[in-house]
Amino acid sequence: MKKTFGARLKALFGIKTIDENFFEELEDMLIEGDLGAATTMELSDALRMEAKKKKMVSGSELQQLMKAMLKEKMKTYIPRLSADDLNFFLILGVNGVGKTTTIAKMATYYRSQGNSVLLAAGDTFRAAAIDQLDVHAQRTQSRIVKQAFQGDPSAVLYDAIDSAKARKENLILADTAGRMHNKENLVRELKKMDKVVSSRIPDQKWYKKFLVIDATTGQNGLSQAQMFNDAVSLDAIILTKYDSAAKGGALVQICDKLGLPIAFVGVGEQYEDFREFDTDEFLDTLLGING
Repeated sequence: MKKTFGARLKALFGIKTIDENFFEELEDMLIEGDLGAATTMELSDALRMEAKKKKMVSGSELQQLMKAMLKEKMKTYIPRLSADDLNFFLILGVNGVGKTTTIAKMATYYRSQGNSVLLAAGDTFRAAAIDQLDVHAQRTQSRIVKQAFQGDPSAVLYDAIDSAKARKENLILADTAGRMHNKENLVRELKKMDKVVSSRIPDQKWYKKFLVIDATTGQNGLSQAQMFNDAVSLDAIILTKYDSAAKGGALVQICDKLGLPIAFVGVGEQYEDFREFDTDEFLDTLLGING
């Protein structure tokens, strides 16, 4: 069985001799782990200086220094809900990342805190997406607003806002398309949906846009975040498949390069397997600390 990225880093930091071979191997590992060339060289140079300054330093000390440096690049975000106004979360992501399941987990999470949650089936491009969200609505005891397959997604969101206001529900979780006939069509549709919601939610601080990313996709996650952020200015990232042995370095780049924080992680198959992102836990796993 192939060692995880964290296990391999742990083994490297466990060696006795901190020399040029150590740093070269570290650089190769970090680039392979999706931290990117610029971040890799920044880390490697700083660790080299520390080792030189102290005329020899233990691998575990360097490991903790790397964690501290990476922690400065990471950002987290936990949304606050208004008790008096309608809150609207637009959930974005490419097909296959677990978007509808994430919406169901968010519904469970927020319902457990006493919120009334409405689901909006904004992915009208796929009939299966509407059906899946309908099933999740029933299982999480959430209401759903939907239209026919290939209906206008923006109209679904418009109706959902009216419906939630009429029923005095305080949180809308809206699904969106992850693929259309081409990228330009998708971006145009998402911008239209964003404009409709912005016009209907008077206080913008209660309107947030989350991108769902599969934690195992590595560098693809960065390009997805770039595309969706360019389209609608994201507020935060939600990670799925976080319980697997993902390389995870791309998350550092998403935080560092795009300035996007991580909000939540899905850690299993059950609706309750959803929690706030913990930077220390993530970096300990990534770097093989205490693992």
